Amino acid sequence: MQKKQSSLSRILSYAGGHKNLTLLGCILSALSAVLGLLPYVCVWLAARNVLEAWPDPGGVSGLARWGLIAVWTAIGSIALYFAALMSTHIAAFRTARNIRRAAMAHVLKLPLGFFTGNQSGRLRKLIDDNAGLTEDLLAHKLPDLAGTIVTPVAAIIMLFLFDWKMGLLCLLTMALALLSMCLMMGGKNAGFFHRYQQEIERMSGEAVEYVRGIPVVKMFQQTVYSFKAFYAAIKDYSDLASQYAMSCRVGQTCFLTFINGAFALLIPAALLLASGGDVRTVLVNFIFYALFAPACGQMINRIMYMSEAVMEADEAVGRLDEILGQKPMEEARIQKRSANAAVSFDHVTFTYPGAERPALEDVSFSVRPGQVTALVGPSGGGKTTAASLIPRFWDADSGSVSIGGANVKEMDTEDLMKQVAFVFQDTRLFKESLLENIRAAWPHASREEVLSAAHAAQCGDILEKLPQGLDTVIGTKGIYLSGGEQQRIALARAILKDAPIIVLDEATAFADPENEHQIQKAFEALTKNKTVLMIAHRLSTVQDADNIIVLSGGKIAEQGSHSDLMKKNGVYAAMWTDYQRSAQWKVGRERRNPAGGYLDAQNAGQERGKEAAV
Repeated sequence: MQKKQSSLSRILSYAGGHKNLTLLGCILSALSAVLGLLPYVCVWLAARNVLEAWPDPGGVSGLARWGLIAVWTAIGSIALYFAALMSTHIAAFRTARNIRRAAMAHVLKLPLGFFTGNQSGRLRKLIDDNAGLTEDLLAHKLPDLAGTIVTPVAAIIMLFLFDWKMGLLCLLTMALALLSMCLMMGGKNAGFFHRYQQEIERMSGEAVEYVRGIPVVKMFQQTVYSFKAFYAAIKDYSDLASQYAMSCRVGQTCFLTFINGAFALLIPAALLLASGGDVRTVLVNFIFYALFAPACGQMINRIMYMSEAVMEADEAVGRLDEILGQKPMEEARIQKRSANAAVSFDHVTFTYPGAERPALEDVSFSVRPGQVTALVGPSGGGKTTAASLIPRFWDADSGSVSIGGANVKEMDTEDLMKQVAFVFQDTRLFKESLLENIRAAWPHASREEVLSAAHAAQCGDILEKLPQGLDTVIGTKGIYLSGGEQQRIALARAILKDAPIIVLDEATAFADPENEHQIQKAFEALTKNKTVLMIAHRLSTVQDADNIIVLSGGKIAEQGSHSDLMKKNGVYAAMWTDYQRSAQWKVGRERRNPAGGYLDAQNAGQERGKEAAV
């Protein structure tokens, strides 16, 4: 209960000036609930007048008066409830908007590395969908809660107002219904909604991967069961939903029986009371309780749906905490400017959030202005991590990363972003024109400057084949670019930005030979007189670098020029040998020798003959 109250109070903390509007809606809803009970009293009074005048119907008086009072109190109850919902809806929409704004404001302060590990679709769901979950609680369930709290008090008074024995029977069924609901929603079922949301997210994620893999399924004639993760997610979700439904069947049956069973108890009770008392009075009371008992059942139903909305809101707050709990990037108290474009790593150690071992450990190196430094090494060695510390995608745990003698932690963020141009391995283009995609690097650039950057990045052939050239919108009417073409657009962005420091992270990873040639030509325009840090797996692209740093296991294994590293005959030399061997490999020309090494075509044929004979 404390956790639910905490979630509700936290949601209301985003309401701002509309918190009073929420309070007004709850008060109006409570008044509406009390006013809605008066028509039942009017029915009882009208029935009493009829039975008192029986068998002379002409002697009945006051029916019109009680009827009008019943109608007007019912209309007043509806009007108050309408006003209550209008108030809470306005407050709910504004509160959800404020939650979205607060979450987005927090996201903008997070380190850039946070976005590399969180897909935009997931972030949208966490912020937008969970903020939307709070709307139903504030708009509907909270005013209903106010009415539900007030109604039982008034209802209990009315239950014992006319006949305490019949009232006690109605109250007993209400208590049993509440007990059934508590048993059904408590215990092992208390955390169901959290598990349910987790399974939904898991199944949605696996479904996307399955759809992406459909071409592979068709190509290799595999069945859907080859996607075991997707099948397992569906099975787990199905099992969870089935288990929950089966665990609730007894509680739900008892709940429905009790809230609808008051009438069955009232009939024998009325007969017993009538046999030993005033039949007319008993009949009047029976009519009242027979009509009022279903209203009590509706009240219990509201409690059940209200508790479900509270669980949804509690889950929404927990999901939002995944974002709001992330530590924002600390702004420098003393703003420093770099003296030049030199990059320096001084005993840098960094561990990703949640990781057990450091991605970089005691790494030190420097890149002088105008030099090209290459980071190479096996996957997971820390190359991309090192590059991402320069523009502060993350902050080093210990040691320092400096630009021109100024620690990047102490540099103005805007100034730091102007110093570095980053070309990612996975290029992202917006659903905008090529002009706006390139201009994203410098929003104030003229059309001529954008066109010049595009030609410098060897994008001339791309512009020629597109229907509107530079004004063509990417992603519409089947207009898409290949991986290599996207890389050239990204290079055009970097050329337009004209930053003194260039970081290239596998910029030729998805390029075919023709695109790679174009990209290499674009590199010449991009890196001229710049400080360049290049990450590459294709060692042929870095053999002319001024300095090559080999990272392995988060540490520097060795560094130097290509010729120096080859003379050392260490890690780099082994990598170069393997790279050259893979570059010369031809399909059908070589075959692996079981004892090690490679066989030529003639020996491979002889080897196959031996295997066939065996």
